[in-house]
Amino acid sequence: MDMTFAQFLDYFKLPFIQYAFIVGIIVSLCSSLLGVSLVLKRYSMIGDGLSHVGFGTLAVASALNLTNQSMFISIPVVVLSAFLLLRLNENSKIKGDSAIALISTSALAIGYTMSYTSTNSSSVDVCNFMFGSLLTIKKAEVLPSILLSVVVLVIFVFFYNRIFAVTFDETFAKATGTKSGLYNMLIAFLTAVTIVMGMKIMGTLLISALIIFPALTSMRLCKSFKGVVVLSAIISIICCIAGIVAGIILGTPTGSSIVLCNLVLFLIFSVIASCIKRKKAV
Repeated sequence: MDMTFAQFLDYFKLPFIQYAFIVGIIVSLCSSLLGVSLVLKRYSMIGDGLSHVGFGTLAVASALNLTNQSMFISIPVVVLSAFLLLRLNENSKIKGDSAIALISTSALAIGYTMSYTSTNSSSVDVCNFMFGSLLTIKKAEVLPSILLSVVVLVIFVFFYNRIFAVTFDETFAKATGTKSGLYNMLIAFLTAVTIVMGMKIMGTLLISALIIFPALTSMRLCKSFKGVVVLSAIISIICCIAGIVAGIILGTPTGSSIVLCNLVLFLIFSVIASCIKRKKAV
């Protein structure tokens, strides 16, 4: 796509581009912070499972002509699903990936069936649900996304020490009086809210990348929890901006462009980490 620098700058005057940057950056920031705890606790795939539940609720809302209220319908359903996954993982014979597969595939089936059989099925854009459409964010969706992101960030910062404790050593945290179950539920709640916000950007199939990649990338070089959290946030924001810019210049889907930017940084950091390890070994 041929484009002059002046034409490129003109894109930033368009409201939908501005909305995309605002929502993309704040949701990427929330995803990266929570991703560190999820990766370290080996809950990485919970994001993928909850995004499938989000797809189901979004599809049902659209089929019932409730698209404008879809976010507020999805959040409680996804939050309840997150709590259910935790409960199944802790107190049931159905654990880990089996519980995630059970809930996520059921939600997908319900959502797609509703969208396919509904008389309003023509308004259900399954492709956007699956892969996201950041550049189609509406003005009415910006403020709720900002408010929810602020809530997630404030809660994460306020309970940072507790989240750190249950992330690294849950047994020790319990011994010191920390209610680990409560804070696991808090992490699940924040993840569920972030997943619902991020689905508009990345879609069902790509949202887990927004959570996992920045954490894994920063862990290549950083060893402390705080260092990983800070670097993960920086990486996530950089990749979001780069992905949107790549989408504008190359005409590629913004969601997949953001994931590819994350992949490139992950490979670069992995090479750097490998080189540092070799130098220390010599």
